Amino acid sequence: MKIIYIRFKTLIIAITIAIIILALIILLSFNFSSKAKDIFNIDDVYYKGTIDEKLIAFACNVDWGNECIPGMLDIFRENNIKITFFVTGRWAEKNPELLKKIYENGHEIGNHGYFHRDYDKLNYEDNRDEINKADKVITDILGIKSVYFAPPSGAYNKETIKAANELGYKVIMWSIDTIDWRKDSTKDKIINRVISKHHNSAIVLMHPKEETVKALPVIIQNLKDKGYQIGAVSDIIK
Repeated sequence: MKIIYIRFKTLIIAITIAIIILALIILLSFNFSSKAKDIFNIDDVYYKGTIDEKLIAFACNVDWGNECIPGMLDIFRENNIKITFFVTGRWAEKNPELLKKIYENGHEIGNHGYFHRDYDKLNYEDNRDEINKADKVITDILGIKSVYFAPPSGAYNKETIKAANELGYKVIMWSIDTIDWRKDSTKDKIINRVISKHHNSAIVLMHPKEETVKALPVIIQNLKDKGYQIGAVSDIIK
């Protein structure tokens, strides 16, 4: 009887522990979901466009890679494509003529913050200062107000969103990443990353890299063959 009692007691303890663990999991899941809903509100952050049509936006983030930009512009001009270039303020200050050339080629200019920092680690004031400083640089050079903000490395928090929204910006992420910044990213890998994941209203993230320039003609032709039109972020967000 003593053995049965001990086993029964052990079973009760095990069941109690299991119930406590389950309750904690449910509680943590609820809290995470609530926070995620606050931070990743679809009305504030765009991972893709809002229209279900065969349109795909190209977004090129620029903080370096000057030597590759002319080649990209040539390819886009030959294919009658206008995309969105997100530029950092520090890059724009150092390369005003190249920024003007991008804009004069008909491309959309977006804000990529002043420095290439992890904005998810910044408070509200620093987020606002970074975005606003880049905004002023772009406005001074081009005389326009950009309306899309792409946080460097895709890093942001609720303060980033708040600051961007108050400055008149929509926060732009991506649904297809070329991952072209990696040293082992070849032309074929970049092509495959885009072609294998294409979908309506996609936002394709890229950078001014040599392998990206090589991959672009193949990507563009492949998407066109599939019936897609390629454009800027503003073409897919209505």
